Amino acid sequence: MSTLNRLQIKFKSFNVIEQIIVLNVGVFILSALFGALKGDVWLIRYLELPRDVFDLIYQPWSILTYGFVHYDFFHLLFNMLVLHYIARILFNLFQKRLILNIYLLGIIFGGMAYLLVYNLFDDSYLKSVGVLVGASAGVRALLIFLCVYLPDNEVRILSFNIKLLYIALVMIGFDFLGLVGANQGGNIAHLGGALLGYLYAVQFKNGKDLGSGFNKFVSGIVSVFKTKSPLKTVHKRASKSSVTKSSEFSELNKQKQIDLILDKISKSGYESLTKEEKEFLFRAGK
Repeated sequence: MSTLNRLQIKFKSFNVIEQIIVLNVGVFILSALFGALKGDVWLIRYLELPRDVFDLIYQPWSILTYGFVHYDFFHLLFNMLVLHYIARILFNLFQKRLILNIYLLGIIFGGMAYLLVYNLFDDSYLKSVGVLVGASAGVRALLIFLCVYLPDNEVRILSFNIKLLYIALVMIGFDFLGLVGANQGGNIAHLGGALLGYLYAVQFKNGKDLGSGFNKFVSGIVSVFKTKSPLKTVHKRASKSSVTKSSEFSELNKQKQIDLILDKISKSGYESLTKEEKEFLFRAGK
C-alpha cells in the first residue's frame, strides 16, 4: 500500500471536524511553502474573501473558502484548538450534520457581515482593511450555539466552574471591543458568526433546524469526508474478543440513549427533556 493510500485511509477515519482541522493545517503549510518558494501565495489568494462585493463575483466560492485560510501560526493554532475542544462536547450531544451546518453557515454569515459593513457603511467610520481570512466566524458560531443552547451548564476553567452563558457574554464583549481595534474586519466576521450561532440555538430549542435548506450543499461536502474505513479488525483470541464485544455493547446502548434524546430534542425542543435526560446529556458531553 502506498503512502498516499495510507494517508487517505487515515483521513477518512477522522470525524468531519478533525478533517476540517487537517484541511486548515494543510492550506497553512501550502501557503507557507508558496511564500518561501515564490515570495507570494498567489494560489491561496483565490481562497481569500475580498472586501469589495464586486470582486466577489469573480470568486464566489471565497465566501466559504476564506474560512480555511490562515497566514499566522498562532491564529491557526488558537482557532483549531478551540474548534477541537468544542467539537468534543458537541459530538456527544448532536448529530454531525447539525455541527457541520452550524460551522459552515457561521463562516458564511461572518463573511456576509464583513461584506455588508464594508460595502454599505461610510469609510470614515471604518478602518482600512484588506481581505478576510480565518475560521474564527465558524468557531464562534459553534461556541455561541453551545452556550445559548445549554446556558446553565458549567465548564471547568483552571480551578473555577463557569456557566456557558457567561463565556458567551465575555466572547461577545471582546468582539464588540475589537471593533475599535486593529482587527476590525475580523471582529465584524466574529459577530456575524455569533449571530448565526445564537439564532440557530434559539430556533433549535423550538424544534426548528435553520440549516434544513442547507442540507443538499452539506451532503456534497460530507460525501467527500466519509468516515467509512475499508479495514476490518479481526480478534484472534477468544478472551479478548468477548471483552471487546461487551465493551462495544455498552457503548452501543449509550449511543442509542443519546440518539433517542436527540430525536426528542429535534421534535419537541430541549425543554421537553426530563431532568434525568438533561443530566445524562450533560454527563455524556463531559
